Amino acid sequence: MNRSRSRRRPANGQRGGGNERNGRAESRPFWTSPPADDEPIDIEPIRPVPDPGAMVRSLGPPPLFGGGGNAEHYFAAVYDRAAMLAGALAAASDLLELDGPDADDDAFG
Repeated sequence: MNRSRSRRRPANGQRGGGNERNGRAESRPFWTSPPADDEPIDIEPIRPVPDPGAMVRSLGPPPLFGGGGNAEHYFAAVYDRAAMLAGALAAASDLLELDGPDADDDAFG
């Protein structure tokens, strides 16, 4: 069995394609410029929800065939864990709001 493959080069003789022009990659800013130190930044606090999987469950059962009986249970565990970690990150950043118009005592389970 012959495993050699022919490799074609572009008609202009250059290797590879992509975004290169005149031997240099096209440069563009990766992030926007940061705000000045005197500009206030409005950050909305994060409120935990009592049921993190409600939106996904509203889409219906997952379309799994054969052996997917416990899938919804595992998906719910993943949603709960992700919400718990997001709440921990928000608390570490002082962005967690526990009191509000719809705050519950059992917001974390």
